[in-house]
Amino acid sequence: MPTPFQQILPGLPYKSEQTHAPFPVWAESTAEPVQFTPMPKKAALQLWHRARDFDRQTHEPGKHGGAIGPSGLQVLHVFLFDFLNYNTGRLDPSYAAIARKANICERTVADALKRLHELRIITWIRRCSEQWVNGRYVRKQLTNAYSLLPTGWLGYAAPPEMPALHPSTWGKAPVMPSIHEAAVIELQASGDRRSVIRTLELAPAGGIEAALARLGRTMQTAGI
Repeated sequence: MPTPFQQILPGLPYKSEQTHAPFPVWAESTAEPVQFTPMPKKAALQLWHRARDFDRQTHEPGKHGGAIGPSGLQVLHVFLFDFLNYNTGRLDPSYAAIARKANICERTVADALKRLHELRIITWIRRCSEQWVNGRYVRKQLTNAYSLLPTGWLGYAAPPEMPALHPSTWGKAPVMPSIHEAAVIELQASGDRRSVIRTLELAPAGGIEAALARLGRTMQTAGI
């Protein structure tokens, strides 16, 4: 409404006291379509285990949690297992929806997202819509579009990977040592000739191991 000066002097130009847009949005918000990246459920599960390992790595005595923290892990968990579309990669829940699923307040959600972003575990794009309403150009804030980053986490030391097995060894039982090899192992481990003789006596009769066992018994009886 006009100010008192404008009521007294109607000729003065009227200027609205509203200095902000009807629907303010973040300055870097985009109205362009967002291309999400699909993430299979297996990859999501691997990312979750890696995040828990990261939090354990960075835990300090006397503190609650590590670099990610309990609330960060809660938010990451609902991202991975409640909101993420594994086929399309779509991930754009609101703060309120995240808070409900993670059972925390929206302020804690904001803090957790900031921490996950600083650690380079997630990133996001702020989005808005653009349209004309009653002859006016209107921008409206939309939920963020989130992306999960599987590598490049700040401060995370990935454990060394086990060497891959050759396909020819898959499903095979370990090879047992022969009686002769077992006797040598026993001799090197204990140096007890009696144990070595008992091991050689396990071999089938007629073989060289059985002959060595008989020789050993003879020498043992003779006190040699």
